[in-house]
Amino acid sequence: MTPNYPAKIVLDVKGMSCNHCKESVEKALKTLEGVADAGVDLEKNQVTVTLKSPLSREEIAAAIAEAGYEVIG
Repeated sequence: MTPNYPAKIVLDVKGMSCNHCKESVEKALKTLEGVADAGVDLEKNQVTVTLKSPLSREEIAAAIAEAGYEVIG
């Protein structure tokens, strides 16, 4: 079954601790085609990605890794 868009994905991310981290991850994700929005919750160490079109978890994780952080779980 194909998900309806917008769709949300929540990922646990290791290494984010400040607003600079938050901004780096959000900026990296928002450059991906298919991402409508991205938000970081520093307290929960989570990233919520709103997709407007299909994008794999691996592609999202790669963008987060490129920003210097690691998707866990």
